[in-house]
Amino acid sequence: MGIAEIEAARELLAGVTRATPVARSRALGEAAGGPVWFKCENLQRTGSFKIRGAFTRLARLSDAERARGVVAASAGNHAQGVALAAQLLGIDATVFMPAGAALPKVEATRGYGAHVRLGGGSVDEALVGALEHAERTGAVLIHPFDHPDVIAGQGTVGLEILEQVPDVATVLVATGGGGLLGGVAGAVKAYRPEVRVVGVQAAGAAAWPGSLAAGEPIALGGMRTIADGIAVGRPGDVTYRQVEALVDEFTVVGEDALSRALLFSLERAKMLVEPAGAAPVAALLDAPARFRPPVVAVLSGGNVDPLVLLHVIQNGMAATARYLSLVVRIGDRPGALAALLTRVGELGANVIDVEHTRVSATVPMGEVDVAVSLEMRGPEHCRELVTALRGAGHRVTVTGVPEGDPRLGA
Repeated sequence: MGIAEIEAARELLAGVTRATPVARSRALGEAAGGPVWFKCENLQRTGSFKIRGAFTRLARLSDAERARGVVAASAGNHAQGVALAAQLLGIDATVFMPAGAALPKVEATRGYGAHVRLGGGSVDEALVGALEHAERTGAVLIHPFDHPDVIAGQGTVGLEILEQVPDVATVLVATGGGGLLGGVAGAVKAYRPEVRVVGVQAAGAAAWPGSLAAGEPIALGGMRTIADGIAVGRPGDVTYRQVEALVDEFTVVGEDALSRALLFSLERAKMLVEPAGAAPVAALLDAPARFRPPVVAVLSGGNVDPLVLLHVIQNGMAATARYLSLVVRIGDRPGALAALLTRVGELGANVIDVEHTRVSATVPMGEVDVAVSLEMRGPEHCRELVTALRGAGHRVTVTGVPEGDPRLGA
């Protein structure tokens, strides 16, 4: 995808999409040794970059194609982008979404005027329905990433980055099928070929490293990640050629890193991002010195189900040692539980919930197990509390952390 197509897409999108702002992260900048900026596509219309590619694709349909309508398959962001683009252009749109798609995303897609069909357990299964609909009705299938017009539209993000951070040295982009990454790389490399463009994938859905090693798109056997926005099992044929030619490297991030990044974005940057959108932040938190500053991390979307957000925040707090779950064995006598909780309070922990088990095949007579969840201040605070309780003679089991974690104490 050449720069001429991307520049043309920007003209097409004038007045439709917004030039999203960049926000500086001083905390990450200190860790990285230079400026770090967030490109806030979570503040784009529909809550993600997808409207850029969707509108570009739909606007270039012929009159005959527009009359037949369009169809798409998506779990959320692409669905909303296609729905809004179709509404703006007066095109009938049908969107197939997985049965388990987040309700806010389903309702937003309907709110933009699209006909929503729910079915299947994944986007791949929804795509089957979309393909059948296209064959039956003649509707034009709008692919979420694997089309030159879509890539060109997403590439306008790269043009804005170059204008807003002219001295940028590294651009980090969350990557699923490769439309955003390929578009950004096409724009950046055309004007600043020395800038490193890095794709960031979730470890549980990392199709790109293996595909690039094989020299062709290779499908994953399965995926498991909270970052549903970049959970794509196979790179596109069109995006593969673009990414292979222009992108400098890939990195992968784990689920805990994604949770920490979402929490960091909320607390430190005051940015609501979905797990996929937080992937570049996760890469920076994992290895801030790896990327030459100034760094621009693209926050690709902010459409997150409130229930998922709650779960991810809790997981992120656990990953940063601000939650601690213990099982403490104490004597079965009056006042023992109160004494334990008093001591926990004296050590500065806040009790979230307690479960007191007196009858169990695994607990000896005369003793009880107390499962307690605590709000903590970080790894050192966890270590101090566990060490203190064990020093008082209690048998303490820390749950939900790996062997060697500092929260295990002495």
